Amino acid sequence: MHALIPDGPPRAERRTDKRPLVGVLAANTISIAGSSLTLIGVPWFVLQTTGSAGRAGVVAFCATLPVIVAALVGGPVIDRIGRRRVSVASDLISGLSVGAIPLLHYAGVLEFWMLCALMAVGGLVHTPGLTARAVLLPNLAEHAGTTITRAAGLYDAVSRGARMIGAAGAGLLIAVFGAETVLLLDAATFGASALLVTLFLRGVPAAEPQRTAGKVSFGAYRAELAEGWAFMTRTRLLLGVTVMVMMTNGLDQGWSSVLLPVHGREDLGGATAIGLMISLFGGFALLGALLYGMWGERFPRRAVFTAAFLLSGATRYVVAALTDTTLPLAVTMALAGLGAGMLNPILTTVMYEQVPEALRSRVSGVATAGCELTMPMGGLAAGLLVDGFGVTTALLLFGGTYLLTTLSPMVFPAWRGLDGPPAAGVSRTEPAHPGSAREESSPHPSAR
Repeated sequence: MHALIPDGPPRAERRTDKRPLVGVLAANTISIAGSSLTLIGVPWFVLQTTGSAGRAGVVAFCATLPVIVAALVGGPVIDRIGRRRVSVASDLISGLSVGAIPLLHYAGVLEFWMLCALMAVGGLVHTPGLTARAVLLPNLAEHAGTTITRAAGLYDAVSRGARMIGAAGAGLLIAVFGAETVLLLDAATFGASALLVTLFLRGVPAAEPQRTAGKVSFGAYRAELAEGWAFMTRTRLLLGVTVMVMMTNGLDQGWSSVLLPVHGREDLGGATAIGLMISLFGGFALLGALLYGMWGERFPRRAVFTAAFLLSGATRYVVAALTDTTLPLAVTMALAGLGAGMLNPILTTVMYEQVPEALRSRVSGVATAGCELTMPMGGLAAGLLVDGFGVTTALLLFGGTYLLTTLSPMVFPAWRGLDGPPAAGVSRTEPAHPGSAREESSPHPSAR
């Protein structure tokens, strides 16, 4: 890969600079910790103010539906606007939208449709910001003098750690100060993330607007989007990953936005227990990511991926359905987190190997939209099932669907490509051109 400095100076004079990578990791840590506050705070706020799991599902639907649009539109556009600018604008708008919820509530003017609209605005702009940062990972890894695999492992590890810290803090803050305080704190974390990206990515060529050969037009945008779609659909492994993660992300959305909050409220004793569960999951996911970063390359990816998904998926739903005490679910969440922590480093590495940098934004936008396609329905379906049949039935239905989905790597031949070479014509060491494209909610499908 080419270094992110001119080719003129001799190799001996080239220096590594870890500051941009550290800055992005810090920004992601703060932003994701804040988002974990909202992950618990918003469902709890809705349940407290309306008492309806169905309405919590509607809010989740409104928050996630725009994510699909943002993923499709964002991919080809992010490079033209500039990854740093997109990240900063995303954080600032997200902070304003989430901060407005408690302020309007304090003023006594917050209507349910306003809550849905504000969550929709946050969902629309949040994904392009995550994408803009994640697509920079190969460039920042090279800039820092490290490998993509290590950088991807570290990137996922700090994200998992941030979720753990944010979830633990959310449970305690809601118990002591209320959900409104949690949402205000989340708004502040978005501002801090925007400041870090502004400071640490200034002057990084890959973070600035990328020059394109043609005039910006709807036709050019449509052509780039079609190019990303064509690449993904003819690469069977990427298509299989996208479909599988699409299903599990929808189920996970139902779990986090409705099923776990309702189960915690009815059976586990409140928001503190929910924060504990998510913190255990996040903490052991961090451990799983670190373990995979140290030793994962020694084992076949397909075997690790399949085992990790089976461990992290259906077990949560089944145990929650069959118990009304904290300890069994706490142990299950810890084991599930351990498996989940190994998933995204594998997905990240495979995506970077399979897709040339010039196509990352386009392929990633399509893949991310596909992975998030079922998320709006996941939260809505969970809410309707709980209102109609009770939380136990909803948990068992979601768990059974999760189990069937995660068996696919053992059944379909395309998944053998997890252990094979990259797609035809794509080199593992393809040069990184500063003038070409992007990432996720990442530049790759992301298991949540």
